[in-house]
Amino acid sequence: MLALLLLAFCWRGCKDDVASAGKAVLDEDDEVVVLVDTFPLHSSIDSCKAIISQADSFLLGEIETKYGLLRASILTQLACPEGYSYPENAVVDSICLFMYYGSWAGDANAPMAIDAYMMDKQTFSYTGTYPTDLDVSDYCTKNKTILANRRIVAASEKLDSVQREDGTYIPMLRMRVNDDFMNTFWAIQSFGTQEEFSEQFKGLLIESSFGSSTMLNVSDIALGVFYHFNYLKRDGDPTSDTTVYDMKAFYANSEVRTVNHLEYPNKKELVETLQNDSDTYNYIIAPAGVYTRMTFPMAQIIETIIEHMKDPVLSDTIRRPYVNQAEVRIDVTNRYTGSEADKTREEWLQPASYMLLVKEESMERFFANRELPNDTCALLSPLIQGTDENGNATYYYRYDLSDFLTYQLHDEQALSLRSYPKEMKMLLVPVSVSTSTTSSAESVYSAVRQQQTLSATQIRSAQNGMKLKVVYSGFTIPSFTD
Repeated sequence: MLALLLLAFCWRGCKDDVASAGKAVLDEDDEVVVLVDTFPLHSSIDSCKAIISQADSFLLGEIETKYGLLRASILTQLACPEGYSYPENAVVDSICLFMYYGSWAGDANAPMAIDAYMMDKQTFSYTGTYPTDLDVSDYCTKNKTILANRRIVAASEKLDSVQREDGTYIPMLRMRVNDDFMNTFWAIQSFGTQEEFSEQFKGLLIESSFGSSTMLNVSDIALGVFYHFNYLKRDGDPTSDTTVYDMKAFYANSEVRTVNHLEYPNKKELVETLQNDSDTYNYIIAPAGVYTRMTFPMAQIIETIIEHMKDPVLSDTIRRPYVNQAEVRIDVTNRYTGSEADKTREEWLQPASYMLLVKEESMERFFANRELPNDTCALLSPLIQGTDENGNATYYYRYDLSDFLTYQLHDEQALSLRSYPKEMKMLLVPVSVSTSTTSSAESVYSAVRQQQTLSATQIRSAQNGMKLKVVYSGFTIPSFTD
């Protein structure tokens, strides 16, 4: 009996060898059977109104691609230095807004203009969730820019760039604020809690006012207050009077909320156009919230497996089923491998580096609760590179649904009542991934968020030849007589 159990689990582990075995691996009367079946899939375009803004970098600008026009602005609080106060005789010299961006999409040499405004109506709650289509007018009247001069910038400029230790540069924008804002902000002389500060200074709205060819991926924002003060090195000796120049920074960091506001003016028309192509290609576009829905025929799969697991002698006896492999491959068709300088407008948006396959009914909860991929709700795949029979590069995502199916096949109550789902609908969602290292030096996923950087992934639709190949096995425990 122990040998039979071990043999069953060996079949479950050796997926690649089993996949080509076919239905004739073992005789029907044997205690262990291994079978292979393929099932048709269906895919279609889906979209959501907006996504939850919880990125660690933010889009700024306006860009028009083959997938429509996107406008992106940033609303952010600033973290205060709790418990700090300026020196008693300090005088403000200037205040500058700093922005750092690690990458961009579009034309690196196209000019864009940047403006900034005070959030003067309300601020964010740190524990709240905010969609990317929030109404900016609820937070800011945009009566007057805070900048001394509108900043015109091209993404490729390195005028204010900061050099890293490895010699590379982080592009930075330095924008001086006007006197009205400088005096308003300087009037806040001491700092208690973050909540008190956020009521006095609700935050900033940063947006682009012209240009439709560039989108910056902003990684850091800070407000720098430059001031000076005098002090006596020796008490009572006026000749020892010394002037000190200093700067205090207020950062848009993890202690406060930053929200990306995104507008797709022609999103409805875009989705309708993409749906017309669904029999050949499907699309996943970030951060537009355009997804591909994959429909798996759960009832057909379960009933096929159960039928084939019936004992050939005792037809009312069902072998204990295990799904060894249930692989679906999502072929990507728009990968571009040339140089950045050679990209055309149609190639500005590239496939997502990571794609989540998540149950449609669980998607909202998954991201709201900041869950991680697991075998019963969501599966994660990186963009994988391979080669075809001619040696050409291919790109795809790959998922194994064996645990999904085995879990369903072992739900005896659902099987007896035939209450298992007829179909299982899952969404392909582009995500950004964070990792951490365990004590055993193993890299694990620590966070999975809906992607807020730009990407567009064109895939071959399920109707265009995609199949789900399921390898499954079953065994019965024989009875022993003395």
